[in-house]
Amino acid sequence: MKPRIPTLRGLTSITLIAALMPLAQASELIYRPTNPSFGGNPFNSDHLRATAEAQRPRSDRGNGLGLAGSSPADQFVRQLQSRLLSSLATEVNNAIFGDDAAESGTIVFGDQVIEFSRGLEFVSLVIANNATGERTEIQVPLLQVGVAP
Repeated sequence: MKPRIPTLRGLTSITLIAALMPLAQASELIYRPTNPSFGGNPFNSDHLRATAEAQRPRSDRGNGLGLAGSSPADQFVRQLQSRLLSSLATEVNNAIFGDDAAESGTIVFGDQVIEFSRGLEFVSLVIANNATGERTEIQVPLLQVGVAP
């Protein structure tokens, strides 16, 4: 076999590569997280949430209130129950801690019976569900004003 002689085109390519070699430089690799939970840019959160939401199956999405697959009537009933229970909680709070607070009492709401009695250091609450027989006892400490430890 005879030795191969480089052509002008090959020599030009080699010369060009050799001339550009000193210009190539390496730099330090820096990791920048994307997710803001791990120190990334906080402006990425909306994009990442939208991307995750788009990947979820349609049936799992719901409306953000845990009402996936609920009809408007079911949603209305849940919201109405929530408001009624909130109103009941306000009434119980006023009866125990309000301006005209009683020393003891009983509040009945459907199958729920709430009994309370005020002591020197705490208010004792007993919440009973007559339908299931379940009972919950809670002791709420009273605010002690002007008492030094």
